Amino acid sequence: MSIRAELKYKIMKDYGAPAVMAFQDFKRRKPRPVPEAFGPPLETNKRLKEILSRHYFLSRYVPGVKKVAWVTSGAPVELLRAFDFYTIYPENHSALVGAKKQGADYCGIAERSGFSQDLCSYARIDLGHMLSGKTPAGKLPKPDLLFCSNNICQTVLYWYKAIAHELNIPLIHFDAPFVTTEQTEADINYMAQQLQDMIPILERVSGRVFYQNIFEDILKRSMETSKTWGAILDAMKAQPAPMTIFDAFGHLAPIVSLRGLPVAQDYYHILMEEVDARVSMGIGAISDERYRLIWDNIAIWYKVRFLATFFAERKMNFVTATYTNAWAETTGYLDVKDPWISMAKTYGQIILNNNLKHRLDLMKKMIKTYSVDGMVMHSTRSCKPYSVGQFDLRKAITADLDLPAVILDADIADERVWSEQQIHTRLEAFCETLEGSKFG
Repeated sequence: MSIRAELKYKIMKDYGAPAVMAFQDFKRRKPRPVPEAFGPPLETNKRLKEILSRHYFLSRYVPGVKKVAWVTSGAPVELLRAFDFYTIYPENHSALVGAKKQGADYCGIAERSGFSQDLCSYARIDLGHMLSGKTPAGKLPKPDLLFCSNNICQTVLYWYKAIAHELNIPLIHFDAPFVTTEQTEADINYMAQQLQDMIPILERVSGRVFYQNIFEDILKRSMETSKTWGAILDAMKAQPAPMTIFDAFGHLAPIVSLRGLPVAQDYYHILMEEVDARVSMGIGAISDERYRLIWDNIAIWYKVRFLATFFAERKMNFVTATYTNAWAETTGYLDVKDPWISMAKTYGQIILNNNLKHRLDLMKKMIKTYSVDGMVMHSTRSCKPYSVGQFDLRKAITADLDLPAVILDADIADERVWSEQQIHTRLEAFCETLEGSKFG
């Protein structure tokens, strides 16, 4: 550890970051007008922007103070927290790039370097960032370690292998066997042993010793944070719902990238308090909620505002989503008394590592629990594990529950895939069907 780097980091943490946050807040003093279709925006939005901006800002000054790990969203990050790694999530960064409608630019850099346009846009954006150094976050630190898990997809492994080769750094892979029918004891033990075998590698890379009590405290915090996130999503059972899934897409960021840290734990307590208050006062996310919808798959980041407005103007609110639910669904498996086995269950049974029947049953349960009237499925070119099977899911759900549904062909972060005319035609037809089915 460099004394000079540590001093600089401390100054930036105590003085630089607050000054930057204050300046950004000053620039946002004139809020963007809220369309009449929406209720009052969440006050917690401001805190969310502060947390994420601070995280990216401080990451520039971390080298020489802490080791940096780039991590996939489904990886058991609690283990890294025990060694005080500063974590960067390329998927979150790629979503940020997509939200700023810069995805095609970054993807193009990767494509011109030989990466296929059929590759996940998160991967292409990240590879484009690595090759060019470009980022809307200012600057990202180079990783000392890559940490990935194939419980979300196989692409991440090859994506991270490409980075490891380019930067000549170690890669740790958490291999989660796919749950074809049910998770076996052999699978659980295999994953639990992997986690324990990672400890000597993490000690060597971080230069820190593993302490079981520190790890267990982190696991407790992560568990409590995920449960609070689940409770926030449960609050959307209220009618009118206190926020929309488009709100939740943004507020998901800390549970993904800051899980296990006090800042995430504290943040969701604040958000929970606001959501509870809105429920008790009958404050809805949209001004006149008449229809309740479910969203399947990852957000279309460059069209979140458009979609939120389109549906709100038609008195339709998304109150649940398979995507946001993924960070709450398996939290109940976590157990500090048996950390390795419980983490194996938690990270091995998430939605994208589970069979289609599990997903169908989950979606049917969510539709009934949240009093859903219609379903929108995003068939994304990038995430094939999430998109394969959607036509079968739609057929089963519409047949069993008589629920109007539409599938939108788009992409999570590459705006070139968006077809304005086709999307509008499908959405208008869906809205007409929904209105006719409920009040016809």
